Amino acid sequence: MDIPLENKDDWQEVHNYVKAMNGAIEQLKQLPLSTRLLKQAHYRLTHRVRGMDKMPGEYRTSQNWIGGATLKDAVFIPPHHEEVSAQMGDLENFLHNGEIEVPHLVKIAIAHYQFETIHPFLDGNGRIGRLMITLYLVDKGLLAKPTLYLSDYFERNKGLYYDNLTLVRTSDNLTQWLKFFLVAVIETSKKGILAFQRILELKEIIEGKKIVTLGRKVGKAKELMNLLYKTPFVSAADVMQGLKVTAPTANGLIRDFVRLGILNEVTGMKRNRMFKFTEYLRLFSDKN
Repeated sequence: MDIPLENKDDWQEVHNYVKAMNGAIEQLKQLPLSTRLLKQAHYRLTHRVRGMDKMPGEYRTSQNWIGGATLKDAVFIPPHHEEVSAQMGDLENFLHNGEIEVPHLVKIAIAHYQFETIHPFLDGNGRIGRLMITLYLVDKGLLAKPTLYLSDYFERNKGLYYDNLTLVRTSDNLTQWLKFFLVAVIETSKKGILAFQRILELKEIIEGKKIVTLGRKVGKAKELMNLLYKTPFVSAADVMQGLKVTAPTANGLIRDFVRLGILNEVTGMKRNRMFKFTEYLRLFSDKN
């Protein structure tokens, strides 16, 4: 059965976000958190989704705005495009300036505000701005894995999120923004602990009761599970690459996982199909 186009866009964006995050974290082993790294992450984020026709991986070369139909009635107008590169360079220097003695959470909160104010890309600024938070915390050793997902909190409190960013711009009220940001970290961390407990329970069910029925395929099935915990949206090509197996083996494993209720096909297409680790993603839903 096919699914509405907007839902296809949703899962493709999630798939891209996961790939952009994993790719950027891998790059942190060789590159600092930098404008170069953020541009590459932006390119991955906007592949085949909204924004793919708006200079993916490159800073804007025209004026953009937030809210309103035109510049005249815009809620906020970011800096002129000719200033973007220099301002992003300043932001990169701020992130790596060891002489600024503030806690890392305060520093990245300020950096996130500054990034959203610069709005350096034509599209996808919100996604990259949130991804930058996690990358910074991983880079500084505060997170071993990208386990702090602030996007959900910001989305559920979208009005407060924008109001507090606006207060900094209009009233120099940085304190209120910092309070909002730190509460977001606290609440998301609490939710993350609960999610991890449920992940362990799910892992026990899947690996202890389901894939043990696959006989000789159990070894590769466990490898696929490890891939799915990192990338909960996969195609046959992803499985081939991740497990270094042939197409028939990858497709056979996917069929087994669909039969066992671990994966669900989400595109409704016969080719280029994507599969979703549904129960795993559901654990991160606000409904749990």
